[in-house]
Amino acid sequence: MPPTVYPTGTTIYNPEKCWNGYTLFQASLHQARGAGAILVDMNGNVVNQWRGFDGFPNKLLPGGYLMGSTGTRNFKYGFQDMLDLVQVDWDGKIVWKFDRYERIKDPCQKPRWMARQHHDYQREGNPVGYFAPGMPPLVDRGNTLILCHKNLKESRISDKLLADDTIIEVTWDGKIIWEWVCSEHFDEMGFSEEARNTMARNPGMKLTGGKVGDWMHMNCMSTLGPNRWFDGGDERFHPDNIIWAGRQTNITAITDRKTGKIVWQLGPDFTATPALRNIGQIIGQHHAHLIPRGLPGEGNILIFDNGGWAGYGAPNPGAPTGIDNARRDYSRVLELNPTTLEIVWQYPQRREGFMFPGFNTFYSSFVSSAQRLPNGNTLITEGQDRRIFEVTAEHEIVWEYLSPYTHRMIKINLLYRAYRIPYEWVPQVGRPTEKAIPRFDNNKFRVPGSSRKRPLKVTKIQS
Repeated sequence: MPPTVYPTGTTIYNPEKCWNGYTLFQASLHQARGAGAILVDMNGNVVNQWRGFDGFPNKLLPGGYLMGSTGTRNFKYGFQDMLDLVQVDWDGKIVWKFDRYERIKDPCQKPRWMARQHHDYQREGNPVGYFAPGMPPLVDRGNTLILCHKNLKESRISDKLLADDTIIEVTWDGKIIWEWVCSEHFDEMGFSEEARNTMARNPGMKLTGGKVGDWMHMNCMSTLGPNRWFDGGDERFHPDNIIWAGRQTNITAITDRKTGKIVWQLGPDFTATPALRNIGQIIGQHHAHLIPRGLPGEGNILIFDNGGWAGYGAPNPGAPTGIDNARRDYSRVLELNPTTLEIVWQYPQRREGFMFPGFNTFYSSFVSSAQRLPNGNTLITEGQDRRIFEVTAEHEIVWEYLSPYTHRMIKINLLYRAYRIPYEWVPQVGRPTEKAIPRFDNNKFRVPGSSRKRPLKVTKIQS
């Protein structure tokens, strides 16, 4: 069990080494009438709070506009389905809304249109949903790419009903002009016979309580944007192509926007080549994306490799049925060259020959993310422990924040994804005061009133 008493808010802050701005996160994922979306400054002071806003994820746009959802479908009938995708202003007024992907009639409920959005979306103008120089997302026009669910049957995968992943593009006025359906490209993904057999028996039923198979569980989706690989003639990296990741399959892939075909893929097998073996098995990854042009590392792929459990394959002692056959008890953030598969940077720092590679406190088996900042730092969301921190290229933690918000019902909190926002995107408030917060010495820190009044006698053992 983790500690039950610990500090929250900003616990470390070095203004000179940080890329200073506001940080946006959701206070509690999938909680009706919860604390909602939270925007804090570098010292942890709340700048704005949009109550009842369920971000999956929350994203802030220039001008203080916020994107997310106003509600979640009942989990009894649809796993992680958002009712709508909306954009609100600083005061919470809805200025844009999409909910007309599928008309749903759940038991004891009136029929209603739903977006069935989950995990990600991207507004035109910016490929990844976070600050990149010269690529601001549009706020009063433009199309939106949305990651959605659609229930269907696909006999090549399983005879069970599937909650398939789709990507749609909608215009500002809500017209769907493009759709990509994940299961239609199953044969392109290179699953082994053992993986296919396991998937046929259990296409990811556990998360939905056995109702439907969340076989891929895509958890991120973004366009590639302008990049050096396409400029050099590699058509796989066309700026309009879409990179996505499937948590349950351990696959990260790029879809050709024009043909729909998969043109680049990493996983599920990480043993076929020396480069793949050097990376090692990626498990349950989140927020895989191409670092945008104008940021350090541009063109490389940034991935939060969760570890935990995922995959389909042969049974083993840890996975007797073959489901979740890949397992690891620590996380890492990887920056990869997508053409050579070289590891360019990773957190924590790689320790060759370390006897216990998982012997560290960095571990989030689900949710989580990583954002490259303009000064070369990386903002990491260790979501399982509701921790957000900024780390330099040299692996120094220069800012750390622990969310004080807890889910009212289940008494936990998951930070799905946090974003660092430039001050200029929030004109409603002035630039805040930035006050350094030095790192505490944990060996000496005590809760007031818990220490002895006088030093404890120390006895040295005599030989």
